[in-house]
Amino acid sequence: MSDVKRIATRASYGEALVELGAEHDDFVVFDADLAAATQTGKFKAAYPDRFFDAGIAEANMMGMAAGVAATGRVAFASTFAMFAAGRAFEQVRNSIGYPHLNVKICASHAGVSVGEDGATHQCNEDIALMRVIPGMTVVVPSDDVEARAAVRAAYELDGPVYLRFGRLAVPVINDVPGYEFEVGRARVLREGADVTICACGLMVGAALEAAEALAAEGVSAEVVNVHTVKPLDTETVLASAAKTGRVVTAEEHSVIGGLGSAVCDALAERCPVPVRKVGVNDVFGVSGPATDLLRLYGLDAAGVIAAVDGLLA
Repeated sequence: MSDVKRIATRASYGEALVELGAEHDDFVVFDADLAAATQTGKFKAAYPDRFFDAGIAEANMMGMAAGVAATGRVAFASTFAMFAAGRAFEQVRNSIGYPHLNVKICASHAGVSVGEDGATHQCNEDIALMRVIPGMTVVVPSDDVEARAAVRAAYELDGPVYLRFGRLAVPVINDVPGYEFEVGRARVLREGADVTICACGLMVGAALEAAEALAAEGVSAEVVNVHTVKPLDTETVLASAAKTGRVVTAEEHSVIGGLGSAVCDALAERCPVPVRKVGVNDVFGVSGPATDLLRLYGLDAAGVIAAVDGLLA
């Protein structure tokens, strides 16, 4: 996939805000002294009167966003995933989730692909933290096209939404005719009969790459893009699992509490089949180049193939 166009989803977020701002004037954007990194600086340049920098005070920013949403407007609150889901968890839970306010929490720099920033900034727990808040929608876009669509869908959705973006440029895979994005609706990107690969975020591209390699070995893998981790599209996941009889989940997140856990919950209730999880295996990250770290933790096509081979064996 070296010849495929690559764009970081955080950049897509910034562009989507500007496009949305030209169409709607009922939302504001907050950031916590990271406008360049989160790409909200693009919105600030276009609409300075609707942009607010809360400084290095993420918990306070969530309270500010909640206050704006309580007046009937939409608020986008942006910072690194570690700060949005970790440092400000109590404010997100009590000030945004509990009153079910229209705040869109847009978290960039998630997962180990933050790279050299190291373990303190590599948030591999955020999906689990946000999933557990009642009424919180959790979306993990796989590429530029999906990230842009997710921002627009989040604006239109009533209630709190957690959008997870990455620092690393990833392949654009959804720039195809007929593409449609719908919150809560997974997409089967490749039909298969031997194993189902459920993936989200940058692991969707890795899953497609793995499926192509597996096909050369005579293994037919079905790839399902589960961009919405909550609410999970259980019907699509269950239908695919029933067809193939084996499931591999792949995410740039801890194997505890994220996409893998959500899929396993659904399967355990209605379609028990063997499952292997590809993710960060209950360890902290280390500092290093993003692509090297993804390889180190098995968050690439080779890691997905190894999980599939383990199931088939």
